[in-house]
Amino acid sequence: MLHGDVSCAAVEDGVMEDQHQPLILERIEKESERTWKTILSQRLKKHCSCTPERAKSKILGFIPVLKWLPRYQARDWLMGDVMSGLIVGILLAPQSIAYSLLASQDPIYGLYTSFFSSIIYTLLGTSRHISVGIFGVLCLLVGQVVDRELALAGYLTESRSIRGNDSSILLAGNDSDGVECDRSCYAITVGATITFTAGVYQVLMGFFQVGFVSVYLSDSLLSGFATGASLTILTSQIKYLLGLKIPRPQGWFTLFKTCYGVLTNLGNTNMCDLITSLVCLAVLIPTKELNDRFKSKLKAPIPFELFVVIIATLASHFGRFDAHYGSAVAGDIPTGFLPPQVPSWSLIPNVAVDAFSIAIVGFAITISLSEMFAKKHGYTVDANQEMYAIGFCNILPSFFHCFTTSAALTKTLIKESTGCQTQVSGLVTALVLLLVLLVIAPLFYSLQKCVLAVIIVVNLRSALRKFTDVPRMWRANHIDTSIWLITMATSALVNTELGLLVGVLVSAFCVLGRTQQAQVLELGRATTREHYEDLVSYKGLHTHPGVAVFRYEAPIYYANQRLFKKSLYKCVGLDPVKEKTWSLKFQKKKRQEEATGALNMKTDEKGADATASVTLMADKKSSRSLHSLVIDCSAVLFLDTAGVNALKEVHKDYRELGVTVVLAQCNTSVLDTLERGGYYTNQKAGDPRENQMMFFTITDAVRYVQSLRAPNGDCESKRES
Repeated sequence: MLHGDVSCAAVEDGVMEDQHQPLILERIEKESERTWKTILSQRLKKHCSCTPERAKSKILGFIPVLKWLPRYQARDWLMGDVMSGLIVGILLAPQSIAYSLLASQDPIYGLYTSFFSSIIYTLLGTSRHISVGIFGVLCLLVGQVVDRELALAGYLTESRSIRGNDSSILLAGNDSDGVECDRSCYAITVGATITFTAGVYQVLMGFFQVGFVSVYLSDSLLSGFATGASLTILTSQIKYLLGLKIPRPQGWFTLFKTCYGVLTNLGNTNMCDLITSLVCLAVLIPTKELNDRFKSKLKAPIPFELFVVIIATLASHFGRFDAHYGSAVAGDIPTGFLPPQVPSWSLIPNVAVDAFSIAIVGFAITISLSEMFAKKHGYTVDANQEMYAIGFCNILPSFFHCFTTSAALTKTLIKESTGCQTQVSGLVTALVLLLVLLVIAPLFYSLQKCVLAVIIVVNLRSALRKFTDVPRMWRANHIDTSIWLITMATSALVNTELGLLVGVLVSAFCVLGRTQQAQVLELGRATTREHYEDLVSYKGLHTHPGVAVFRYEAPIYYANQRLFKKSLYKCVGLDPVKEKTWSLKFQKKKRQEEATGALNMKTDEKGADATASVTLMADKKSSRSLHSLVIDCSAVLFLDTAGVNALKEVHKDYRELGVTVVLAQCNTSVLDTLERGGYYTNQKAGDPRENQMMFFTITDAVRYVQSLRAPNGDCESKRES
């Protein structure tokens, strides 16, 4: 029970106030702690019991399409879904082929990936607007692992491999033991294994209800990671723009290694690829800018990428660029689907760590985009169900020669701007890709790889534009901008996966650092009402004679408990530890002088009476008598054992100097921690007034400590000025 009991009216500013009525609230007694057996039994009963209603709810929750499809309003929604699905499908076809290069896969596998992920997310996803498919950053991460495993398996590097390469190995650790697997086959085997493992991670995270982890990946962190990865993607495509056949570097500092490789091989530039790249860039960059500028006036973006792909393919086919100029082309893209194949179990230990980072990035991008568009359009998404959805978008397609997928911002924006209403648009996109897979895909045989690289580079514009926003971001928030810069630089210059880890660690240290920067503030009361604020920040506040009020705006825990005490002692102007040390020295000197018979011993006001009121030097020109401290704990979110001990030490140290310390405005969790930590039992024994030293308001605390100084319980006739 907490209150602010006073025996007389407080006198402030020379005016007698009405007698203060204490506020008394009794805490609700908590039930006795349940044993772990009881908790486990109740949870098993809750989750394992099965009723028809519960089974129906579970099925509808796991397969959301069964819930929203029966309520589908075809008259109002169908046209928008069909239009957005068609547009996204048309744009996705060339992009799927292009991003296959980034993942070190043949073009057909990119089409497979986009096709299967569109269908599965329609069935399991809760977001109506996001477009799930190939995402550049994930393709880069997958491609790095694929190239590493290809090198370890002994395949020829890309610079030496040619079409019709005879190099092959026996695919081990699979159901197809003893079957020869060439470079392309082994590449998709590695990619599918990574995808399967990442999907398992995501499903497990959904099963254990850890969708909340997305809150630890801030927008600045994800943006910096995406921008840094975009720089790596940009440099990785330069070799295709120039027609160079150099291997993708492995390990750290790949950006520098790539630039070095390009510079040392500039003499081998393929002029046909270079000219084609420049022409395509000259066409796509301004046309994409026009699309962005007039997107509010256009009912749908003009698919310039598709036009460029068609024209470039025709030019390469009739000009025989591959035969006459040695230009690298997409090659044979088969129609239909390959038979399903299980991932290579023996590769899982090799890619398990890489798959975990890929799983985290894929989920974080998906959930952040889904929540953003859900908030914009007024509906909700389930983070754990999104984990299931994106997990199965990886697990099931991995058996059909696909690689990792997630939501993609550019295609999601296009999908939303073209009238998308529900997930039906994803089915329409899948139908467009199915048409490409069954009929159109072989027509892209002569498409130059440099054109695909141009498409990738042009689509990096939005991520690279973030550099122009750095000054604005810096003005808005220095800490968020620092996280962005560190994450971006690490991802681009050192290692992509390491950039994500460094970003998370820097974000965590920034949060800890903010608690380390908190300082104790002295508060003053407003003239016209009972409200206390920082004396340094506001004018017209006044203090109470003999009573100082302080606030600490951070939790008090093991990492900052020393800083809390140091800051408090500095703000009060009195360090009780130093005072105690000085007092001991003074007493020792006094005894020595008495022993020698010295009669003219000098006295000092500080050591005259250790239990008397202490003089607080507010500045060099003035001083005031201090007998009580009130600590406002309203901003203290939590305490740990070290924090409770710090408050005990503060209370004990000041009590030895005759200064009363009381706490005000503690939340219930802080009160419970103080009680469990024995804060009350360590207060001064024998003084009933010190048994309840907690107050709901600062005013109660101030009036209480003022009453302690009243002689014989009588009120002071007037307040000291």
